[in-house]
Amino acid sequence: ACLSLNEVIIHGIPDETILQEGDILGVDLGSKLNGYFGDSARTLPVGKISKADEELIACSKDTLEFAIKTIRVGMHFKELSFEIEKFIRARGFVPLYGFCGHGIGKHPHEEPEIPNYLEGNNPKSGPKIKNGMVFCIEPMICQKDGTPVIAEDKWSTRSKDGLRTSHYEHCMAVFDDKVEVLSIA
Repeated sequence: ACLSLNEVIIHGIPDETILQEGDILGVDLGSKLNGYFGDSARTLPVGKISKADEELIACSKDTLEFAIKTIRVGMHFKELSFEIEKFIRARGFVPLYGFCGHGIGKHPHEEPEIPNYLEGNNPKSGPKIKNGMVFCIEPMICQKDGTPVIAEDKWSTRSKDGLRTSHYEHCMAVFDDKVEVLSIA
């Protein structure tokens, strides 16, 4: 498990920090069962949080729900990335750059990479979504600057703006032209 507190968007290393009222905590869990991996994340409030933090968390959760509803067999992953980016920006936030959703199966991270923004300028290029694929979508939301900054521990990641961030992730399978979310608790 990675525990990402407040300004840490992903890959937070658990420590002895005592959570305080008003904190937000990203919990990213990986699992392995019968040789296959699973992955999911949520950002959770600690007690009563600010309206701004509520909106931040809602953006990552709503972006993920929007992405799941947008997925169509035959669409390019870059089209999905572009739609995700537009959704995030319409809410007044920016995606974290350099990190992405991913294929998953016998390894925790497999092809394809699925950024939360359009790489390049042609969304109608690259791999397409097909029946039988299993992958993770994980909106990582920053407030002003999505440039990643890796901490001295070489793992915990913040955004360059130093502001609070939010992250949601689901693992899903596509079959019979439908999306089945595998990481719903």
